[in-house]
Amino acid sequence: MVYGVILAGGVGSRMGGDKPKQYLNIKGKPIIVYTIEKFFSIPDFEKIIVLCPKQWVEHTKNLIEKNIAPVGERVCVIEGGETRNETIMNAIKFIENEGNLDEDTVIVTHDSVRPFVTHRIIKENISAALEYGACDTVFPSTDTIVESGDGKTISYIPDRSKMYQGQTPQSFKALKLKNMYNSLSDDEKKILTDAAKIFVMKGEQVALVEGATFNLKITYPYDLRVAKSLLEEDNDD
Repeated sequence: MVYGVILAGGVGSRMGGDKPKQYLNIKGKPIIVYTIEKFFSIPDFEKIIVLCPKQWVEHTKNLIEKNIAPVGERVCVIEGGETRNETIMNAIKFIENEGNLDEDTVIVTHDSVRPFVTHRIIKENISAALEYGACDTVFPSTDTIVESGDGKTISYIPDRSKMYQGQTPQSFKALKLKNMYNSLSDDEKKILTDAAKIFVMKGEQVALVEGATFNLKITYPYDLRVAKSLLEEDNDD
């Protein structure tokens, strides 16, 4: 089975204001609604699990009921964890409690504030996760990447032709991800930035899925202006 996992745990501190950025409106609808709609329109998903802070669970359910479909049928909302990876583990636990966690169960995890993901990207994530066990959506870096060990001077400049910008979705065979995460030490868990790194740390292959320049993460006020412009176009392929 394949599950969509929408990660909506951000508090929006870089956006300013007291509302998490995923709940900000663009052209009459919250960002998170656009994102869930993309996943909801793909029949491959057994269910779409939306994870958010406890105090936003009921609000999120209401948004889904109003804009998409009754909650509990193909979409459910549950509380996330303290970290990104703990949130993903909550989703896997939900799947396990439903009796649907086995070696072939795939989760497609995606940032709630990336509403411009395409059907093509999601479909290719599902295929790559089934084949390789894990995949990451990436886009070739157009800028030179500079590494600094001390934050003051350049220590290394890697070959740009080998550099990619990470996006989401990131997709995994859920049982394999759960087992590897549980095998990590507390110190290893602290250095994790995303779930794909777990596979890399364990020497497992992570396939690349081609992303898109417009699959942006809405983080800053400027991104909202870009998002409003993108909604004038049809970028879904």
